[in-house]
Amino acid sequence: MRRVHPPRLRRGSTVAVVAPAGPVDPRLLAEGIAVLESWDLTVRVGDHVLGHHPKLPYLAGSDADRARDFQRAWCDPAVEAVICARGGYGGQRVLDLLDWSELAAAGPKVFVGSSDATCLHDAIGARLDLVTLFGPMIAGALFDVDAQRHLQDTLFYPESARRLIGPTTATAGHGVARGITVGGNLSLITAGLGAADYFPPPDGAILLLEDVNEAPYRIDRMLTQLLRAGWFTGVSGIALGSWAGCGQLEEVYTVTEDLLGGLGLPMVWELGFGHCPGQLTVPLGVEAVLDADDGTLTVDEAALA
Repeated sequence: MRRVHPPRLRRGSTVAVVAPAGPVDPRLLAEGIAVLESWDLTVRVGDHVLGHHPKLPYLAGSDADRARDFQRAWCDPAVEAVICARGGYGGQRVLDLLDWSELAAAGPKVFVGSSDATCLHDAIGARLDLVTLFGPMIAGALFDVDAQRHLQDTLFYPESARRLIGPTTATAGHGVARGITVGGNLSLITAGLGAADYFPPPDGAILLLEDVNEAPYRIDRMLTQLLRAGWFTGVSGIALGSWAGCGQLEEVYTVTEDLLGGLGLPMVWELGFGHCPGQLTVPLGVEAVLDADDGTLTVDEAALA
């Protein structure tokens, strides 16, 4: 499996900001837009990015409005990248409202997001056959200087951002694995089980997992569900990211080691992606090497063409 690598950005590129999930803080949005503009990007903001669902306060506007913003952004011929303002919850609610044939006809574009955007990464990768970027969201509280720098490098100079390692990365299972990078947020992956467009990892995949505000027993339950569903069948290596707000990290490590250690796969702990300061931008759908002993994930070729 070799997915299409969207073109890299350049000075003057136009990007669109959308909010497919939760409501957006206007101040953080303005700050994030200012960062993008400082990179000499032209920024277009979806009509409903600052919207609110009329009945459900955890959604940024109605499902139809959020889907319409995404559709318009992706199908705009001037837009080269679609960037999520923030996560939260709600991405799954727009998946069936998108015209995937029209999105495919629009050609390859860069997609950036994380957390709840995991469901969009899965769908874009499988339906449009594109490499995507699991990275920081511009109106998120964790869009700090280090996260900005790594995202900028990946967007403009992707060959310089091929080797990934976090500040506290550690070996959790020895060995080296090679495969296609897949995954993202554990809760969203688990929530997708049983859906008609459920896409299990390809054989030999390197699986990325992270989450936020989930108690260790809930992480246990989700991993157990994935194991019982055969979701880890064929996975060649596992890279674990951040677990902010998930209790004591020692407890989370114990849970993951207890459930995943027996798979005998190369595995690293705290690779530096997800809900953490200095969030790394990790390409999904690319061939990569996970060296658990060295604590690194190295992409074979630049994520963007």
